[in-house]
Amino acid sequence: MSRPEDTLPPDLHYNDTEARKYTTSSRIQNIQASMTNRALELLDLTSPALILDVGCGSGLSGEILSSIDPSEGGPHVWVGMDISASMLDVALQRDVEGDLMLADIGQGVPFRAGSFDAAISISAIQWLCNAESSEVSSTGRLSRFFNGLYASLKRGGRAVCQFYPKNEQQRTMISGAAIKAGFGAGILEDDPGTKNSKLYLVLTVGGSADEGTGGDITGVVKGMEGVDVLDARKKHREKGRKEVKKGSKAWILSKKEQMERKGKVVKNSSKYTGRKRHITF
Repeated sequence: MSRPEDTLPPDLHYNDTEARKYTTSSRIQNIQASMTNRALELLDLTSPALILDVGCGSGLSGEILSSIDPSEGGPHVWVGMDISASMLDVALQRDVEGDLMLADIGQGVPFRAGSFDAAISISAIQWLCNAESSEVSSTGRLSRFFNGLYASLKRGGRAVCQFYPKNEQQRTMISGAAIKAGFGAGILEDDPGTKNSKLYLVLTVGGSADEGTGGDITGVVKGMEGVDVLDARKKHREKGRKEVKKGSKAWILSKKEQMERKGKVVKNSSKYTGRKRHITF
């Protein structure tokens, strides 16, 4: 059986007909609600938060965010972004409470740095692994998304992305892009080995020395069973301190990546980046 992302781009697949079918299906509503509640459990929010809903569709997850009991950390204020105009049109017809944005997450997350307390994404980010033309790479789309998501979250913020990877390669590609963007990352799998298996990518944006987390994902998933911790940033940073010389091309490129993750505009790199200038008379 073919997967939807193997047939058409999401903005074409989720046309008016598919958007209505998706939203009115009681089976999909129940699955979406279950996965959204699981994502909220992993976010572990203790007070009302501003949440970004990535691939919000017709607002099924948003309805849950808006209806959380205050004693359980809500209700939350949310902003949804989706590439399908038809899905967002259905959301408007349903009068959802969140703000909506028509946007392609593969082109980035266009919000001011540190705007959101948290983010969720249900059944969306696997679409980034499919490049629609030879000019567009899945690696580039994943990089732009995770870099933008990292920048849009407050320090200490979290994101939970439920996704359906086609294979182990896609799973590694997605988690690797998140780690490269600066996230602490861990993968949690519910009901492994069954047809109901669900995969959650749990992400953290740093932490402070006072908190004692240092951005390590293990602080978030402590006590949970079956968590595959993927955070290797500390090891890479230590390795980088030993091998990368200050002022070298590698050092400059690393600094530029850090600035991009913070939402700052930097000049494009070229073959001249880091090259020593000759003294001329």
